[in-house]
Amino acid sequence: MSDVNMNEPVLVAGGGIGGLAAALALVRRGFRVKVLEQAPEIGEIGAGIQLGPNAFHAFDALGVGEKARGRAVYTDYMVMHDALDEYQVGKIPTGEAFRARFGNPYAVIHRVDVHLSLLEGAQETGRVEFLTSTRVEHIEQSPDRVMVVDQQGRTHSGIALIGADGVKSVVRQKYVGDPARVTGHVVYRAVVDKKDFPADLQWNAASIWVGPNCHLVHYPLRGGEQYNVVVTFHSREQEEWGVREGSKEEVQSYFQGICPKARQLIDLPRSWKRWATADREPIARWTYGRATLLGDAAHPTTQYMAQGACMALEDAVTLGESLRVNGNEFEPAFDLYQRSRIARTARIVLSSREMGRLYHAKGVERLVRNDLWRGRSPERFYDAMEWLYGWNVGNCLAQ
Repeated sequence: MSDVNMNEPVLVAGGGIGGLAAALALVRRGFRVKVLEQAPEIGEIGAGIQLGPNAFHAFDALGVGEKARGRAVYTDYMVMHDALDEYQVGKIPTGEAFRARFGNPYAVIHRVDVHLSLLEGAQETGRVEFLTSTRVEHIEQSPDRVMVVDQQGRTHSGIALIGADGVKSVVRQKYVGDPARVTGHVVYRAVVDKKDFPADLQWNAASIWVGPNCHLVHYPLRGGEQYNVVVTFHSREQEEWGVREGSKEEVQSYFQGICPKARQLIDLPRSWKRWATADREPIARWTYGRATLLGDAAHPTTQYMAQGACMALEDAVTLGESLRVNGNEFEPAFDLYQRSRIARTARIVLSSREMGRLYHAKGVERLVRNDLWRGRSPERFYDAMEWLYGWNVGNCLAQ
């Protein structure tokens, strides 16, 4: 590898979870990194997220495993109830047997705490430069360079570009230009203090209540001092992809038929953030010369598999490993990276759509759903999860 390559930065569009993870992976391969973030500061929005063992394998590979572990809440189980009659559809223990099977725990965490763990790791390297209020507007390539022009007309030069600029990626728009698939499903998210959260729902679990055209999720955050609350419904309106402030009245209007125990959740938050969700059709190509896509820019998905952040972390680790086995040569590394990731992430996107259908089943489909996992042992649940949670740095390049 040449001195020029070592001294010039890799450009990363986006300073979210995917962008910071990519920066850490690149630094570990010896590169300097320049992160271009369109927001006024490097930060994260949102509420809680769930982390499977695959996420902790990725944190370890990126050198921030202990930081993330110290901020996570470790659940005892995952549980699904029918929101109409409280029937327990399925319960999956996530204790010692789960950890022994997959080599790492299942946990829940505030999204901000994931971002902070990655940001601290990146800052500690001394090899990551952050530019805020910097939106990518134009991209050009030469055989050994990528040139990015931002909204102020400034030019940024690097030896490669990682498009980690999220669900509305500018980099993807330039190279792919495909439309979003608006689902019509609306997600409301909020965080509630423990003192305000119902005592009969203070479970140390990732919990979901599934109902006709809707579902509700809750789990503890930050040492159990807060609880994440998420409700999802099929909107009556013509939705456009985006985020705005929500309305308690709107939420309540969609959950008239659910049981009182679950209904408590929608009466709790003082304020809500409202997401009108979308994904995109999986694509067979992410890499264009010295530019490639990562995270939501590559494979935006709905939330039903709880794997959006986990997939971005996996992407970053796989990118680093692809560079390692290709001697830090970007074009062959980018090709190996996309070949290693496309089928797996497409499976997440497509499985998430099907999981949304399962959660929101009504009529006879609801009865079938409630019968699917009856009597299933923990080991059988673990077998079904092997494809997802069995990922690690040692097998990430398998195709």
